Amino acid sequence: MVLEIRVNGETHTVEVSAGMPLLWVLRDVLGLTGTKFGCGQGDCGACTVLVDGRPRRSCITPVESVVGREILTIEGLAGREMHRVQKAWLDEQVVQCGACQPGMILGAVALLQEHPHPTDEQIDRALAHHLCRCGTYQRVRRAIHRAADEGER
Repeated sequence: MVLEIRVNGETHTVEVSAGMPLLWVLRDVLGLTGTKFGCGQGDCGACTVLVDGRPRRSCITPVESVVGREILTIEGLAGREMHRVQKAWLDEQVVQCGACQPGMILGAVALLQEHPHPTDEQIDRALAHHLCRCGTYQRVRRAIHRAADEGER
């Protein structure tokens, strides 16, 4: 099937099989490899992208379900400068192996859109289904609070 999808502000025409997961369209068809494959079951959060500003597990999202919607990947997050969440991630030295980071960063962006100054409980709840093998959860919290503070400036 031939579909038009909007990714990072650009419209792309893709020829794919029915039911193909969005993850594989992003990575294999469009070459946007920032979105990571983790579990393939929607449990780990590594493949998280934003669809119309809401977190979505791209490994279990059929591409045809996002036609007419705006998809944001980690590659589309920053403009000329890094997004404030990305800056905070670096400042707090969150990244270790990096496998979960693109999905977790996009989850944090969605959280800050909904709760500009989230509590620790809101952060924990929003990122509860993002698994970090390196265990950087405390640094993730600090980074989100830092990004929230940066949003005020």
